[in-house]
Amino acid sequence: MLSLYYYPGNASLLPHMMLREIGAEFELRLVDRGQNAQKSAEYLKLNPSGRIPVLIDGDLVLFETAAIALHLADKFPEAGLAPAVGTAERATFYKWMFHLSNTPQAEYRAWFYPHEHVVDEAATLTVKQAAGERLNRMFDVISGQLGDKTWFLGERFSAADLFLFMLIRWGRGMPRPPRSLPNLNALAERVLARPAVQKALEVEGIKAPVF
Repeated sequence: MLSLYYYPGNASLLPHMMLREIGAEFELRLVDRGQNAQKSAEYLKLNPSGRIPVLIDGDLVLFETAAIALHLADKFPEAGLAPAVGTAERATFYKWMFHLSNTPQAEYRAWFYPHEHVVDEAATLTVKQAAGERLNRMFDVISGQLGDKTWFLGERFSAADLFLFMLIRWGRGMPRPPRSLPNLNALAERVLARPAVQKALEVEGIKAPVF
């Protein structure tokens, strides 16, 4: 059975939503950040970076959110969370999965944990403000690329839409939250309406307003 190490609302939300969409048997294993469990010796054996999530699939121990998402899309192709391998649509899917992972997801680190990016604590506020401005520009680019499409890949729903939904949610406390961009808000609403997503949020105890 698959096991997902998670904490509510963390990056583990993406594979959790995917597993619900897939309908696979899996178990959730809480990593209690309140007790700093992600830095425990036991957890560091699974992910030496001490970050969440980790997916266990038999003998495979996998960390990095995007890698877990791609593995699940490949392992369960019948779920249709990614286009067929070798197609132009699959290449576009890869583009967005890597963009979301390497650009806004990575930038959120400076927004949420600005103290990790300074030597002088007095600079913390400036680091956070600059990260917020960069995130605004990133979401402007994503919004422009999405345009009036229903989903990232046009009329086809994919894991990239779940990924973007999670990142939109993370920005709910920003001065200009991503949902303020009309097409991003509309996409997030469509994702939120999916039963699998609602179930994942319910299980994690995430209540309105979600984003």
